[in-house]
Amino acid sequence: MLTSTDFRGLFNERFFRNFLPIPATSYFNLEIGTPDFQLPDITNGNLVKLSDYRGKQPVLLAFTRIFTEKQYCPFCYPHIKALNENYEEFTKRGIEVLMITSTDEKQSQIVVQDLGLKMPLLSDPSCQVFRRYRVGQALGAPLPAQFVLDKDGKLLYRHLFSFLDHNASVETLLQRFPVECSTS
Repeated sequence: MLTSTDFRGLFNERFFRNFLPIPATSYFNLEIGTPDFQLPDITNGNLVKLSDYRGKQPVLLAFTRIFTEKQYCPFCYPHIKALNENYEEFTKRGIEVLMITSTDEKQSQIVVQDLGLKMPLLSDPSCQVFRRYRVGQALGAPLPAQFVLDKDGKLLYRHLFSFLDHNASVETLLQRFPVECSTS
């Protein structure tokens, strides 16, 4: 028996706003630091402001593509799973992982349940944070990217999507944090 993919919900306003390709350029003044933002954390039910981490702990910003609550980007799905499976390793080292998606809060709640997410999933359906970080977009959704920030918000590493190298591996991301982040 053949099954078909359910595309209901895919062709929405967000899809058409992000349809045309915009390359990832992600450039900002490193002396000023990374752009601040505030987004709802669907996993824990509170608001997260990036600047609240400054001076306290390093952060991994993991921008991801989730098309709808039932359709994950084939490049991002394994990355989301790997980050979730290794979340304790990040927190053991004193690092917070903030995953950012363009799905709305209702869709994001289903994603948290479906994947059993432990890490914060931040909802940015307007894609304003994606645009501020200039991660690019194509085919209905912003592109994935990862940003490693030290405890003062300084950018230590950035990985932007390409078809040859979709997402930075967990090992690569952990290696980018300074040794002094480790609490062990």
